[in-house]
Amino acid sequence: MATTKKLTDNYLTCVICAEVFTDPVTLQCNHTFCKSCLLKYTKTRSEATQANSIACPSCRQKTKVTNPGSPVEEWVSQLKPSHVIQSLMDDLGGSPDVDVCCVCKEDGQTTPGTMWCVTCEDAFCDGCLTLHKKIPLTRDHEVIDVRSHGNRKPKARSFMCRVHKDEKVKLFCKDCRMTICTVCCSLKHRKCDDVETIDAMMPLVKEALVNETMIQEKKIQTYTDNISLTHSKIEKVATSAQEMKDEVRKVRIAATEVLVRKEKELLDHIDKLTEIHVQELKAYRKSQDIDLQAEHQRYEFTNSLLKSDSIADMFAVYESVDGTSRDDHIREDKRLQASSIIFVHDTEKLMRSVDGVTLGEVKLVHGLSRQTSPVLVQEINCTGEDELMSVYDVVVLTLDCTKAVLVSDVCYGDLKVFYTSNKTPSQTRVQLPAAPTQIAKVGGTKAAVALPGTQQIAFIKFGPKPTLESTVRTRRKYCGLACLNSSQLVAGGNDKRSSVDILDMEGIVLKSINTVMIKNPQYIHVTRNNNVVVSEGTVKSLLSVTLDGQAVFIYTPRGDRALIYPCGITTTSSGDILFVDSDSNKVIQLTESGQFVRDVLTAHDGLYRPDSICLDDDGLLYVTIGWCVKVFCFE
Repeated sequence: MATTKKLTDNYLTCVICAEVFTDPVTLQCNHTFCKSCLLKYTKTRSEATQANSIACPSCRQKTKVTNPGSPVEEWVSQLKPSHVIQSLMDDLGGSPDVDVCCVCKEDGQTTPGTMWCVTCEDAFCDGCLTLHKKIPLTRDHEVIDVRSHGNRKPKARSFMCRVHKDEKVKLFCKDCRMTICTVCCSLKHRKCDDVETIDAMMPLVKEALVNETMIQEKKIQTYTDNISLTHSKIEKVATSAQEMKDEVRKVRIAATEVLVRKEKELLDHIDKLTEIHVQELKAYRKSQDIDLQAEHQRYEFTNSLLKSDSIADMFAVYESVDGTSRDDHIREDKRLQASSIIFVHDTEKLMRSVDGVTLGEVKLVHGLSRQTSPVLVQEINCTGEDELMSVYDVVVLTLDCTKAVLVSDVCYGDLKVFYTSNKTPSQTRVQLPAAPTQIAKVGGTKAAVALPGTQQIAFIKFGPKPTLESTVRTRRKYCGLACLNSSQLVAGGNDKRSSVDILDMEGIVLKSINTVMIKNPQYIHVTRNNNVVVSEGTVKSLLSVTLDGQAVFIYTPRGDRALIYPCGITTTSSGDILFVDSDSNKVIQLTESGQFVRDVLTAHDGLYRPDSICLDDDGLLYVTIGWCVKVFCFE
């Protein structure tokens, strides 16, 4: 058990069976497997047999076989044994016990071997070893007593030729890159130009092996670092999942609090109406008690008159009674006609409303990292025949895995929309009241568009076709526009006020934020931390401020990196900021705190005066250039 653990700890296990190697063989890709495991695996791979090769189970690299017409069993049996792995196993005490005597075995006997011939690599008992030494061809073979090695196969000490078993390896053919004996040299390597002795080759071999160990150490360190990094990412994902669950619970609690508040309002209203109604009824009951007492007094007096037979008293009372009959007549008080308190509800409507409520959206986002490289995958031509246009901004909406690319055209005053319907690429237009500028994504299927010419904001709905849903009036001519949350927008004007406004969805200004040197914010973006990033082409800086107007950073590089005409802005899933510097033909990446990371795209990537930029949910990068949109993925 201890030996097996030692071998396992030293990675001497087959990845197929997950056990310690048995008859290890190594493929051309240097991956090692048990011979029997590799045979079973190869038999199950029909594509490997058709290609006349053995596919590596780990990396899929193919190892050519010497005799493709032979059975698969022969392919595997002809593979070179892994002497390096076997030697490691021998060093760690993991090799199997010495076999029975090879001579006795031929006679059907199982006599244990006591001696090991290094040259023949076979075990002999004492009797058979005597015969072994009498044979002229084998009398000089090196023999070791296995009993002194703990009944294990000793490592071979002699370097014997693989072809001529009785000859020691003394030479190395550089042309064929293989070790040979003198017989091999005289027979098969006579035409080779570069043959050295083993002793002469040893310094070069050792140097090469040292270099190889250094390479392996670097690879081991790289794999170790990758594993450690992946482990950290797994922990981070688990932590992030818990944080998201907590956020979902907070949203649920907030929603529940709204329902509880509305419940309390209804209960309080019921209590208030009930109190009013009860007071009215109590007042009516008191008046009825007074009337009842008066009627009792009248009844007693009248009844006593009847018994007294006093004609004068009876006529006096009779004269005070009007002519109408009072029998069983009690005037109904209008207060008895007060309405009842009832609770009117529409359970079906309520359930529909509750069912339509979403606590949020959970999705897996693939974003570009700081090490990935951009690759152009698509170019969207936004013009028709003989048509001129100027793209200002681009946004991508998604409906049921269908992407709609919205492009604002300041020349024709409309939105051009590119999407695929029923596997057919489609293009349409949404006519607007005025020329559109920046587009703000408001949820997955809705967008808001700034219309500075008419002081409006238009709302576009994608489902399944893009349509103009509504427009709202604004007090300022807004050019830049971004979404703060599901009910608020951030807009920047073109009136040199050095501020952006937070608006509700009706266009009402809720708050203004100072943007210092940015007087006319042309492009606005809101980061994941709700910081506002703004740019203005004529101001050679990028500014980020909090919702309270505190500066997060002002990016104003000097020298070769100085900005010329900054425009569109977006952020990655990790929080990094991407923005366009139009006149320098660049897309630049910064950290959240405004530190330079790299130039993501340059003129070498086909950029010429880019204007706007956005990332979709799959991490594809969209960059507008004049009349087209270039789409990049990252590898």
